[in-house]
Amino acid sequence: MTAELIVLLTLVCVITYSFEIIFGLAGTIMMVMVMSFFVDAQTLVIYSVLPQILVATIGLYRTPGHTDRKVLLNMLAFAAFGAVAGLMLFYYFSPDIFRFLLAGAITIFGVYLVAAPGKLKMPPLVEKALDTFSGVSQGLFGISGPIVMTRLLATFDNKTVIRNNALAFFLVLNLVRVGGYGINDTISDDIFLAMLWSAPVLMVTLWFANHLHFKVNEIWFRRVVAWVILLGGVSLFLR
Repeated sequence: MTAELIVLLTLVCVITYSFEIIFGLAGTIMMVMVMSFFVDAQTLVIYSVLPQILVATIGLYRTPGHTDRKVLLNMLAFAAFGAVAGLMLFYYFSPDIFRFLLAGAITIFGVYLVAAPGKLKMPPLVEKALDTFSGVSQGLFGISGPIVMTRLLATFDNKTVIRNNALAFFLVLNLVRVGGYGINDTISDDIFLAMLWSAPVLMVTLWFANHLHFKVNEIWFRRVVAWVILLGGVSLFLR
């Protein structure tokens, strides 16, 4: 990755992951949507583990006391198995097939959220299926926000509780991703260099962007997230 690309990637991530720390998801979707013009999707997904961990860590540290541990642990118990399966599948797809699958998954999630806004009602079996599928999606695509958010929207009413449970969920699964990438020597020198240079900028930006979450009302919280996911998936199909 050239110096110019690293600068561009950092600037894009400043915007997209500021959005994620406010709304709880879609940072990676938007980052891939923009940067896949210049860098292949798999490289971007590997890189995304850094800003996702920063978002979750800073968001949870600066907004403590808004997670439901019982619900979170139940979700992670099923998602862990899915994450391992997703990581295994990650290494079997070419960049073109990977991008197509990623676009399809994001678009399906976006259509569902746009078509079914508001609080949903789900039986326990469906919740467990979504938890497992979210793990597969996180391991394979580096993205599980649409699935996790759909599940949490059906569980909680408060947007801060929804966001913080999502961030805690993402933090654990992204640490699993780091372990998988480490075992398979996946993080190349170029990706590591991009992480190294962009990390300080993202840390400062996300630290201050977190407070904007409290300025967003419940209705806009749901609508904005749904439409960004849908548009992000459609745009990847048009590459």
